[in-house]
Amino acid sequence: MGSFIINLLLVIGGFLLIKFRERIADTFGEAYWMRYVGGIYMFVVIIGVLMFFFGLARMTGTTKILMAPIYSVFPKTIEAPPPTF
Repeated sequence: MGSFIINLLLVIGGFLLIKFRERIADTFGEAYWMRYVGGIYMFVVIIGVLMFFFGLARMTGTTKILMAPIYSVFPKTIEAPPPTF
């Protein structure tokens, strides 16, 4: 039950990062390296989308499928599941 609440908080936190991206971005300010990802506003949106999908994947138990591209880069850590189409 505790992990469900944490995953739900990840989903809600990701949604709130996207919804209030202007306020959050203005709080942190712009760094030089953020220009490569589209600026501070786009960086906050990217973090929000990653948090949302990671929380949803952990909640539904599909983390291995979501992380399969990353697992395939490091083959010794965890076997990537076969793709299902």
